[in-house]
Amino acid sequence: MKVADLPMPADPRRRAMVFDALVRASRDGDAGTPQRWQQLEAAHIVGQRDLALHLRAHAAMLVLAWQTRDAREVAGQLARLALVAPGHLLGRLPMGNTGRARVSAFTPMAIDAGTARCIRAASEAIGG
Repeated sequence: MKVADLPMPADPRRRAMVFDALVRASRDGDAGTPQRWQQLEAAHIVGQRDLALHLRAHAAMLVLAWQTRDAREVAGQLARLALVAPGHLLGRLPMGNTGRARVSAFTPMAIDAGTARCIRAASEAIGG
């Protein structure tokens, strides 16, 4: 699935609300780590076009990586935090990329069904 096929609000304020709903869901103490990562990947995709949201997505991923003691992910998120501003300035954002350390920071990606469901659920939860 492509980013353009997702139900993301065009209004930046509503998109930020979807982003915030996804980040909140990622903090759910009852959810397992894979579900938490999927919520953050969805937040990354939603916020990728907005510099502040994009930075917040990688910061939230860094926190989860630290909490789960995933050294590879911590290093990857630190690198991605350093790449966000230049990526925005140069217009080199790989749309659909999940933002995780296990994938190239430069590769556009199709969105898997589970991540698309997360985005749809967050969008519907805010009435969008």
